[in-house]
Amino acid sequence: MSDTVEVGSKAPVFTMQASGGRTVSSDSLMGRPYLIYFYPKADTPGCTTQACGIQEALPQLGKLSLEVIGVSPDGLPAIEKFAKKFNLTFPLASDPDHKVADAYGTWVEKSMYGRRYMGMERSSFLVGPDGVIRNVWRKVKPAEHAAQVIKAMQALG
Repeated sequence: MSDTVEVGSKAPVFTMQASGGRTVSSDSLMGRPYLIYFYPKADTPGCTTQACGIQEALPQLGKLSLEVIGVSPDGLPAIEKFAKKFNLTFPLASDPDHKVADAYGTWVEKSMYGRRYMGMERSSFLVGPDGVIRNVWRKVKPAEHAAQVIKAMQALG
């Protein structure tokens, strides 16, 4: 696990399969700002609130030239179903072996009802066109996320 992904550090390199038959990669995004956000599980209440909030904000985020990628440990069939059900047009990527989540430090030990397990921390990273992390949000509140991202992008100007 990496805990060195912070504001000012170089964003980890990645290539993943994503919804809509797409492949997303850090190389293909070079020269453009992007948001990579990690969510625990497709089609669960918090993840749906977060994804739909981002989808609603896409016109505004597009005006700010921001690309968005959602990442979960789900397989592509679950991701495709989630994207279709909620008309999510931005890529949702599959990270079943947690390689990208590990690189970003979002695959963490969690605890529920006294049981410890490994899982995805709801986190987001705003990456500048130069591939450097500009903002980090850990333990994101799904309903507030899109507004936070818009505000951060406007501040980068």
